[in-house]
Amino acid sequence: MLLGVNIDHVATLRNARGENEPSVIEAAKICIEAGAHGITAHLREDRRHIVDNDVFSLKNDLKCRLNLEMAATYEMKKIALELLPDACCIVPENRKEITTEGGLNICDEKEKLKDYIKPLIQKGIQVSLFIDPDKKQVSAAAEIGVPFIELHTGAFSRAFGTENEEKEFMKLKQAASLAHLLGLKVNAGHGLNYKNVHKMNEITGLHELNIGHSIISKAIFTGLDSAIKDMLNIINKS
Repeated sequence: MLLGVNIDHVATLRNARGENEPSVIEAAKICIEAGAHGITAHLREDRRHIVDNDVFSLKNDLKCRLNLEMAATYEMKKIALELLPDACCIVPENRKEITTEGGLNICDEKEKLKDYIKPLIQKGIQVSLFIDPDKKQVSAAAEIGVPFIELHTGAFSRAFGTENEEKEFMKLKQAASLAHLLGLKVNAGHGLNYKNVHKMNEITGLHELNIGHSIISKAIFTGLDSAIKDMLNIINKS
């Protein structure tokens, strides 16, 4: 199972002072050197953390494997086709949200999303759709020809340690199983941390976990290199 590290909140800290520290590029370099398999960055429409120069520097200067999270807008598609990241994850976006609150409703936007992702796939970008672990959404993703889905693990993460944990975990497990039957590759992310991420080892065939906030938070106390290695140790245990 691969680890993609979301470095959005390195940019959040940098932007708090409007200066250049901490460096997103240096953070990404440390992540890769510590064993992370790629870098994830969400270029939001309001540029609240990651900005355009960040993603182009990650792709062109650092030359690491880059997964660009983005909304399904004309502006973002134009940027993605110029940037040519290794992967794109299409996510819903709400200006008022603190973080992504849920998955795409593919069932209601099937034709729109099918047309949207076509030129990205034609350019060799690995496109994924960020969805809740719902069987209807998984089936809809398969119908429009996307190669990957990313399961939103937020509900499971919030339920971890409560009576609802197993219920939410089974939704993930069943959604992943259906996705594999339909020929989809499966990533997962959102809210995963050092306490709950071990459960992802129980889901057969997960390709990649995208984790950010918990790693950056731990890095404040232990350093980024150590935080990455600790997370890798957990997700590599079978």
